[in-house]
Amino acid sequence: MAQKPSIPKGTRDFSPSEMARRNYIFDTIREVFKLYGFKQIETPAMENLSTLMGKYGEEGDKLLFKVLNSGDYLSKADKNLIESGDCVRLASQLCEKGLRYDLTVPFARYVVQHRNELQFPFKRFQIQPVWRADRPQKGRYREFYQCDADIVGSDSLVNEIELLQLIDEVFKRLKINITIKLNNRKVLAGIAELIGAPEKIVDITVAIDKIDKIGIDNVNAELRERGLGEEAISALQPILSIDGTLPERLARLDEILSVSEIGKKGVEELREVTDGIETMGLHATLDLDVSLARGLNYYTGTIIEVKAQDVEIGSITGGGRYDNLTGVFGLPGVSGVGISFGADRIYDVLNALDLYPSDTCSSTRVMFTNFGTAEAGAAMKMLKQLRMAGISAEIYPDSAKMKKQMGYADALAIPYVAIVGETEMAENKLMLKEMATGEQQLLSVEEAIEKLK
Repeated sequence: MAQKPSIPKGTRDFSPSEMARRNYIFDTIREVFKLYGFKQIETPAMENLSTLMGKYGEEGDKLLFKVLNSGDYLSKADKNLIESGDCVRLASQLCEKGLRYDLTVPFARYVVQHRNELQFPFKRFQIQPVWRADRPQKGRYREFYQCDADIVGSDSLVNEIELLQLIDEVFKRLKINITIKLNNRKVLAGIAELIGAPEKIVDITVAIDKIDKIGIDNVNAELRERGLGEEAISALQPILSIDGTLPERLARLDEILSVSEIGKKGVEELREVTDGIETMGLHATLDLDVSLARGLNYYTGTIIEVKAQDVEIGSITGGGRYDNLTGVFGLPGVSGVGISFGADRIYDVLNALDLYPSDTCSSTRVMFTNFGTAEAGAAMKMLKQLRMAGISAEIYPDSAKMKKQMGYADALAIPYVAIVGETEMAENKLMLKEMATGEQQLLSVEEAIEKLK
């Protein structure tokens, strides 16, 4: 009995209609990346494990897909490790390569490896799949796409303003209403300093980053579990409850953090970014969120997170400023700022709101009928002319009844059918039928091209 075909858990097949929708997202993002001067690169699906290991923390290392060495991979392995079942240490002997976990570490490797060929500041974008050996669940996959844009080799906050405009433009084109949340790592450091717990900055931010999900009371309970005293927790409350307009909240935050040099620096950077983007104009809603952390160990300045306003879903874009991106590869002092669009979540939002253009799934504009060898030959000559004019067209491959051919065109939402029979051949014309209305016109190829354009 033949084995039933399947795919690995956490991966997906995409149908032609799904791919049309996904490509609409990728093409929109790619066009805006190029509009803002970013250059595309690609890196291999596989990287050396020495490049990947130790860059994502202990938990991240466990989620790396490792690739077995070619040939007799057991020959050089420690037999004692095999017998003891020490999988972690054994993997390092059996595997020299792994599938990339994200696009950032390969990008850092790329910058260092090609630094003599690059012009800094270097603006790159990358749209490729990544892999994580995570437990599959709703909205979480083992293979998914990331759409990243980064600027490295510049400390200027103009870069943050540019990226916020880029985000705004992408979602304006996709017709998704968004809120862009901003924070700054220096503000978070200032808060930890202010409440007398600078050594607890990671514990504080991990907890307060969950306010939207679990509420302030549960956040306070978690802070107690993480070793913060009541005095520190009480001092944190006024900061987390700041309200008013964005300028008012920045002013209040500046006042609260007046005794912290690093905190004031963070507020200054936030004000420069928000003033800059407000001057340029923004379609999205801009918000200050002092609880926003997004991987504190990674970011060193501005922190960005984007939420859809009309659909309950996690962040659909994120990013921020990081220093010393390339330091782990021997090139210290290269600062950068970047963003990553969550293509799969954006896909879910567009599906939920049905925001795709009506012609997204239709690749063929005209289908030519086929009533026999002579008719097909005449149709194919006309077909070639349409394609040369940039109009997507195809011919039904088999000579079949009109009903069957029309049914095919209707099923694929092809908007026009070009009928070429004996009468049309005699006049060197085609009968162009608009499927939506049923209207038919006898036209020359030139007239048909003009109409279809």
